[in-house]
Amino acid sequence: MRLTVAQALVRFLSRQRTERDGVERRLVQGCLGIFGHGNVAGIGQALASEGAGTGSALPYYLARNEQAMVHTAVGYARQANRLSAFACTSSIGPGATNMVTGAALATINRLPVLLLPGDIFATRVASPVLQELEDPRSYDASVNDCLKPVSRFWDRINRPEQLPSALLAAMRVLTDPADTGAVTLALPQDVQTEAYDWPEELFAERVWHIGRPVPEPAALARAVRAIERSRRPLIVAGGGVRYSEAWEELRGFAERYGVPVGETQAGKGALPHDHPLAVGAVGHTGTAAANALAREADLVIGIGTRYSDFTTASRTLFGAADAFVNVNVAAFDAYKHAAVPVVADARAAIEALEEALRERWRADDDWTERAARLAGDWRGVVTGAYAGEALTQPVVLGIVNEAALAAAGGSVVVNAAGSMPGDLHKLWRAPDPEAYHVEYGYSCMGYEIAGGLGVKLAAPEREVFVLVGDGSYLMMAQEIATAVQEGVKLTIVLVDNQGFASIGNLSEAVGARRLGTAYRLRGGSGDLDGDRLPVDLAANAASLGADVLRATGPGSLRAALAKAVEATRTTVVYVETVPGGAPDSGAWWDVPVAEEGVPEIRERYEEAKRAQRPYL
Repeated sequence: MRLTVAQALVRFLSRQRTERDGVERRLVQGCLGIFGHGNVAGIGQALASEGAGTGSALPYYLARNEQAMVHTAVGYARQANRLSAFACTSSIGPGATNMVTGAALATINRLPVLLLPGDIFATRVASPVLQELEDPRSYDASVNDCLKPVSRFWDRINRPEQLPSALLAAMRVLTDPADTGAVTLALPQDVQTEAYDWPEELFAERVWHIGRPVPEPAALARAVRAIERSRRPLIVAGGGVRYSEAWEELRGFAERYGVPVGETQAGKGALPHDHPLAVGAVGHTGTAAANALAREADLVIGIGTRYSDFTTASRTLFGAADAFVNVNVAAFDAYKHAAVPVVADARAAIEALEEALRERWRADDDWTERAARLAGDWRGVVTGAYAGEALTQPVVLGIVNEAALAAAGGSVVVNAAGSMPGDLHKLWRAPDPEAYHVEYGYSCMGYEIAGGLGVKLAAPEREVFVLVGDGSYLMMAQEIATAVQEGVKLTIVLVDNQGFASIGNLSEAVGARRLGTAYRLRGGSGDLDGDRLPVDLAANAASLGADVLRATGPGSLRAALAKAVEATRTTVVYVETVPGGAPDSGAWWDVPVAEEGVPEIRERYEEAKRAQRPYL
């Protein structure tokens, strides 16, 4: 079959499917893209000739920013539990390098996304072309090489014959739970348009089976022995519980053996928020309940977590743990903290542990009862934090949480960077694991609206609440226009606190005087300490095509949210907050302090560091 390289690529992608547990899905759900001279004649022409509408084999979606479209793809992949993905195409040069941040976010979060950046001419006949880096060390280098360290697989297609093997390798990585992330196929613009006689079998429908690796028997036996020796175990549920869809198995295990369950950001909702053994967020942004148990646990059972520094409170939290048992589909994560590693799918591993333990063991009753009591106490703390007449950030979150829990068909909250992820982790009442979507692997400002668009594409039946601060909004709000264009309804809660609240607090804590964290005009002193910036974010949102509602108090915020939920198009609810934060987690985070100039702060820092464990 004679097609161009780009036409062959589009046709191949449209015929790939995934299967797990007998359910098949389309692997590549669509292609997000912005066209320029590096891809318009190749991929652009191929998409146009194949039919790019939403009913076509590979629907096309127009984005406004290349970084944002990768965020949209990531939001989709996570909400789809990594069983489906999006492709993203850009032109050569700035379009391609704009995707680097999104690629890093995808790879750090172990989420599949296919990147198809245009590249310089493989023939080099016209070099240097517009936007070519022209590296004097090698004519083979282009800006797309920036994507190598942030991709799980990277290849450049310099000849048509290279395409089939590259495509198969790309699909392998996209569908590998242990090795997924950003996949980049750099496509020289002349090669995209080159015709070639392709074998028919390249375009046959292909199903990629996503398995559930089971534990190796000896590893399972070692894990069982470690569990049976413990009296005060704590489960740390991470994103692997969600992606494996193992929440029912986790709940049964916790109830049968009396084990409390703490949650990472990616694992939040692994147990319903009101379950007696759901002790909530663990780590620096954790709850008093989970962190108290974490300090006393003699065994930590990590299920699908990569143990970020926030989860471990920079390795100061699990001070009494004699051992770790780590269940993870990726050996890289399973072996962390000198653990007993169980390299397996989370659901398969929990089922195997159940079978091996056969109810011969149970956590101490007083430990289980204490966990339930602490969890109940924390629920009371949350109720108190959500109450109040002043619109502090916790009060705003409480009102949004109330609306989310009441939404017909379920809901999803989406957030990323700043102070809100910490407050959400501690306070948000998640009824199920697919109702909470906070990107905190890369903590990328600007993710929220673009990511929320991807979430809604993956879960159109759910009400999607995007929580975004003014700092993130100013970085990347333009995908509101994409949502409006596509008729995708989002409820965006725009929280304005006139600056970077989270970094402002951190800046003060390390002696940096909140420098550069408030949105102020430059004052007479020469510092940024003048009047507030005359920026109207609500008017900006309206200019991008959204309906906008302004809330001035708890009552008007509830009314605005009710109206937004009933709306059929993207609606922005704008609210200004007053100072007031969530209860302190009581857990540390390692941020170095200057050795000179702030002696008292440095002394406290050095004291905290003494509690860090090497986990050898």
